[in-house]
Amino acid sequence: MKLDLLAIAPHPDDAELTCGGTLLKMAEMGYRTGVLDLTRGEMGTRGTPEQRQREAAKAARILRLSYRGNLGVPDTAVTPSREHALALAAVIRQLQPKTVILPYWEGRHPDHYNAAKLGYEGVFLAGFKKLDLPGKAFRPHKIMYAAAYDRSVRPTFVVDISRQFDRRRRAIECYASQFRPPRKEKGLKVYIPLDQLENEMALIARWYGQMAGVQYAEPFVVKEMVQMEDVVDLPVRSV
Repeated sequence: MKLDLLAIAPHPDDAELTCGGTLLKMAEMGYRTGVLDLTRGEMGTRGTPEQRQREAAKAARILRLSYRGNLGVPDTAVTPSREHALALAAVIRQLQPKTVILPYWEGRHPDHYNAAKLGYEGVFLAGFKKLDLPGKAFRPHKIMYAAAYDRSVRPTFVVDISRQFDRRRRAIECYASQFRPPRKEKGLKVYIPLDQLENEMALIARWYGQMAGVQYAEPFVVKEMVQMEDVVDLPVRSV
């Protein structure tokens, strides 16, 4: 299977929260899209890996993904180790995505910022012809970083997801184990931001959308220069 767009996410539900609308929009445009979850989310306070696997499969159908996989890295142990990078490189060779979405390289959760480095190293290693891995050497054309979790970042660009927002919301709501907790969680001593996260991500999409002159948008960062062919027909008004 060859993909046009692959999102690499630390845990099940991270792709839905940060770039689900973009994945759906690209699928609606005819591109083959996919999500590779690095972990099963087994260290999460709520839910079980089996629950989250079922929830991820349901969300994948809503987002019209052509592929959803899991690398099987232990939760809270996402690191750019040689072992993990080679495993990821093998998947990159298999799927041959033209564009890859990675988490932004700074964040609250160590798995998130480590996933950015692991993702880059896996993408890079996949291109070495002499590396002893299955498949032909392949390296994606573009890497985008999903920046929705970090509101201090000024994105390089945003994607209008106004038409896709409702289906993105439905995909997020598939993770009932995370965002629909029991009324009382006995003995819980650790602050969990999940209770506000779903609403917060909706507000962030609305905020970026308002800045771009649309209803909802998802923000992304790229490290390279952005080239424009038509400067007469650029979106977003200046005055």
